[in-house]
Order: sequence, then structure tokens, then C-alpha cells
Amino acid sequence: MQRKHWLLSIFIMLLAACSGDSSISKEYVCYFIFNTQLHPLPCHLTGILGNPGHFVKVQTSVIQGVRHLQTTRNYDHATEDVILRNEIEKSKCELGANNCIIIGTSSYDNQLVAYDGQCPNCLKEKGGTNYPLTWQQNGTLLHCAKCDRSYDVNNGVCNSFGRTLLKYYAVLDANGLLRAWN
Repeated sequence: MQRKHWLLSIFIMLLAACSGDSSISKEYVCYFIFNTQLHPLPCHLTGILGNPGHFVKVQTSVIQGVRHLQTTRNYDHATEDVILRNEIEKSKCELGANNCIIIGTSSYDNQLVAYDGQCPNCLKEKGGTNYPLTWQQNGTLLHCAKCDRSYDVNNGVCNSFGRTLLKYYAVLDANGLLRAWN
């Protein structure tokens, strides 16, 4: 009998260890696919790849039945409207708490990262979903005007007491598809 309890305990610990990355937010749905082969440079989203410290804010809209991405670069605030016509790209697109994600390459470890575009502290403390983050200090910080907190875009850490940015998985696959999800 004790052996069964011991085996059950081991099984539960192994299951808990394999439950996934605990730093990935599950609070709001994120599902984004972008085909970099269909949108070569100078496209903002393609330009962030392999360029440490380069990030874009991504929002989406549907205009006359066609999905558009609106992007804003961190380092120069340049904006771009990208039309998505590919079935994979336009099929489903959910960008976190309020239709906005931040995606780019961290200058700390050269890894692709994605964050929600809303302030995680205001989301938690105030409810609702309209707490947009804006670029500051040449795009190295994201700032919330509601609570006056700032976040390091390279690692998501808050400059004062509070939560880190809501993080999503981000990857560029072998087929040139840039993905963010949770």
C-alpha cells in the first residue's frame, strides 16, 4: 500500500514538473502567426528578427473584410500597416488583453520574446483591459500612464514594485512563420 502512495506521489511530482513554463501568461488569449517570407524587409516585423533590442507593438483590425496589422517600432516610433492576405495569417488572431502585443529580440540574451501590450499591474489592480503601454527612453522601456510604472522591454521587469509584463511564447519556425501564443 505504501508503495502505491509513493509511486502516486512521484507521478504527481513529475506531472507538475512537466506542466509548462510558469512565466507564460494564461490570463488572456494570445494567438498570432505572421509569415516573414510573404513580408520581407523592410517590413517592421521581419526587421526585428536577429536584431537585439528591436521590438514592435502589434495591433490588428479588420477593414472591409481584410485583416490589417498596425505596427509601431520601439526605436524610432515608425508605424506600418501590413495587409494579411494569407489564409494562415488571417484565420485567427488574438492579441492578449486588448488587441496589442509587443514582440522583439531581447538585447540581454538575443532571444525572441512577446509580451502583452497592456500594463499587468493595472490589469490586476483596477480590472478592465485598457491600460496601454507606450515606448520611452528610445524604446528600451514601456510606460503606463495610469500607474506611472515602466518596464524593461528586454526582460519585462518593472522598475518599481509590481508585476512583470505578461509574457507569451515567441518563436520563428523553420518555415519563416513568426508565432506568439500561450
